[in-house]
Amino acid sequence: QVQLVESGGGLVQAGGSLRVSCAASGSISNVDRMGWYRQAPGNQRELVATIASSGSTNYADSVKGRFTISRDSAKNTVYLQMNSLKPEDTAVYYCNLILKIQDYTFRWYTYEYWGQGTQVTVSS
Repeated sequence: QVQLVESGGGLVQAGGSLRVSCAASGSISNVDRMGWYRQAPGNQRELVATIASSGSTNYADSVKGRFTISRDSAKNTVYLQMNSLKPEDTAVYYCNLILKIQDYTFRWYTYEYWGQGTQVTVSS
């Protein structure tokens, strides 16, 4: 079993900063990428940022230049540093983990896991 535990959400004023963390535990191997998604009330879940096993990163246009994703591979932990927060960043932030594992027949399988979410609220 794989478990993702997020922490660090909360309430902050516009212009402020927060850092959220996600620690993965369990049978973790062959991490393809980890990332953060968010979902505001009435909206679909959307990508915020991802970081691949190679270290390459990908950001939503709305957060580029303000958010930074990083990871500690030894701890299977991913972080999202959020600066210059705006009220429109208010959402539940979900951690995402994708594993790609090859079996004895050399077929690849993808496994995807989600955290329980952490609330980030930015007041104006």
